[in-house]
Formats: sequence, C-alpha cells, structure tokens
Amino acid sequence: MMKGEKTDGGSRRGAASPHLCPPPEAAGACTPLSGIAEAFEEMAGLLLRPPDDGRSVELRLDKFCDACSLVSVLFGCLGLAFKFAEMEYVAKVRDLVEASKTHRTLQNILDLDVANDSVRTPGSHTRNLRRVRQGLDLIRALFEQFLSSDDYSLKDAATTAYTQVCAPFHTWAIRTAVYAGMYALPYRDQLLLKLNETDKTAEKKMRRYIKASIPVIQYIDKLYISRNISLDW
Repeated sequence: MMKGEKTDGGSRRGAASPHLCPPPEAAGACTPLSGIAEAFEEMAGLLLRPPDDGRSVELRLDKFCDACSLVSVLFGCLGLAFKFAEMEYVAKVRDLVEASKTHRTLQNILDLDVANDSVRTPGSHTRNLRRVRQGLDLIRALFEQFLSSDDYSLKDAATTAYTQVCAPFHTWAIRTAVYAGMYALPYRDQLLLKLNETDKTAEKKMRRYIKASIPVIQYIDKLYISRNISLDW
C-alpha cells in the first residue's frame, strides 16, 4: 500500500467535523448524516455489485473504518443514555483502525483470530468488529423508530431500538443504566439541530443509511457464519 494512501484516509476522517458545515438549507451534502449515508452507500454498492472475476467480494478494512468513524458523531449527539455505547463503539473502531494498518480486509482479521483461537477473547479484532456491527445496527434501528413517529421525545424510539439490538447482549447493570439515561435524551428538534438538519432533510438521509447499512451488516454476519462463529454474543 502506498504511504500516501493512509495519510489521505486520515484526512478524510478529520474533514468530517459537523462544525464546518453551513446551515442545513445551504449545506447540500455537507452534514454528518450526508457523509454517513454516502460512505455506506459506497460500501453497499460494492457488496451488491457482482464481481467481475466471479470471486466473492472482499471489503477493505480501512474503507470500513472510515465509514464507521463517521457514525461516532451520532452517538455523541444522543447524550447520557448512549454514552456507554459511544465509548464502546469509539474504542472498538479505533482498534480496527489500528488493525487496518496491517490487515487489508475484514476477512483477514477474522481468519487470524480463528487461526489463533481468539475469536471471543476480550480485545480481539473479531470481537471488536462484532461490537461495531451492533453499533451500526443500533443506529439503523434508531433511525427506523425516529421515522415511524412524530413524537417530540426520543425516549420511546431509542428504548425500542436499544431493546431490539443491544439489550440481549448487555448485563443487567448496563441495561439498567441505559434505560435510566433515556430521560436525558435530546428532544427531536434538538437532535436535528445538532445534526445540522431539518425534518425533511434528515428523513431522506436516514432512509439512505437504513437502506445502505443493511447489506453491510448482513455481509459482516455472513463472514461470521461462514466460519462457524455464532451471532448470539
């Protein structure tokens, strides 16, 4: 890999700050949601396009990390209830970013952990990828709940999303803390303001992310299943 390639990748992540964007009516593509939607649409397009040589598609780890790093902004906008999810997600993405310096694809890190019998070992790349995948799915579920209701409060939407995606894998103590923190969620208009969006612009971009994230999540799940790694953890 060329030396300049990693430097460029880092600059892309640094350029994603929402503070650099104009108001939503003038922003065009320059909002956190736009960047996230575009990044996942690019990955989804790769995964859904039949390979020219007939071989299975391999998703590059650095490109995956670039897209996942953008999602960190969303967790930061959700406040105390998702603070644990934010801390865990950011730490896991950071680990995968480091792994991308020596491993080219998602398949590479899974195969290495399988060979070393360290798939479920705390801190393993395979375990961290599993947690990042749950974070992506949590945002997908939250967006779906957000769009299905006009409630001023996000409590019900966030509670339903968390219960569906993460609660089954968290301890009682973590679940209790998360549910208690739901009362500190920003209101709907506050979240939109933080994201530099309006209801209309946010809806389009959330739907784009929902559609594009599904094949990415399914791809990751298939990597585990094909290696006889269960998904119940």
